[in-house]
Amino acid sequence: MLEISKPSHNRPMIATIFGNAGLGKTSLAASFPKPIFIRTEDGTQSLAGMDVALFPVATTSQMVFDNIKALFENEHDFETLVIDSITQLNVIIENEVIESDAKAKNIMTAGGGYGAGYSMVAAVHQKIREWCGHLSTQKNMNIVFIGHADTETITPPDSEDYTRYTMRLHKKSISHYADNVDLVGFLKLQTFTTSKGDKAKATSTNVRLLTCHPVASHISKNRYGISEDVVFELGNNPLSKFLTNKGK
Repeated sequence: MLEISKPSHNRPMIATIFGNAGLGKTSLAASFPKPIFIRTEDGTQSLAGMDVALFPVATTSQMVFDNIKALFENEHDFETLVIDSITQLNVIIENEVIESDAKAKNIMTAGGGYGAGYSMVAAVHQKIREWCGHLSTQKNMNIVFIGHADTETITPPDSEDYTRYTMRLHKKSISHYADNVDLVGFLKLQTFTTSKGDKAKATSTNVRLLTCHPVASHISKNRYGISEDVVFELGNNPLSKFLTNKGK
């Protein structure tokens, strides 16, 4: 007989948070329960005085794998792993792929060209995502990937072109942090636009908003039924009610 079960959120969250620099992505990740950071860049100055643990800055992809493996193999009470950032991690992986090919001048010519270099980079991202997924299920840890924002032009077949925010990764790698995760959140400042004649002026407040529902202007989604922007105040986690491990 076919078994039918209802969806359950009774497991740790796997989330990707991205946005422009200086908005508090790292601080938001630090507000998750008992976090430990795998750093590919030293962007944690904002966490001074906060109760977080930091691995040494990783300069190779192998160091990232070794850190994840250490969390598997050793007893600890950490409840959240943060990788900060997947953008700089991507730079590291691309450089490794280029260096592994004596004929490559850049990532576009690596592996013989025709997109092979980007596929090789994406394969490493896929492996990192898989290792983090196993860590989440076997060690009951939340996973937070932090990324920097970029823009891209979308060309729909049935409407005019438009520009949206995306992650600063090649599209082959983005899928590993956007498709098989529970939440993709875009962190931004609340902005108002006023028009005067044929000119528009944008004014931002100090209010930080996290968009994690589908919109045309950027990649975002969630599996928790969130349908509106949520306010992020430093020190408070706007996603706490969706977390199954909220600190002991």
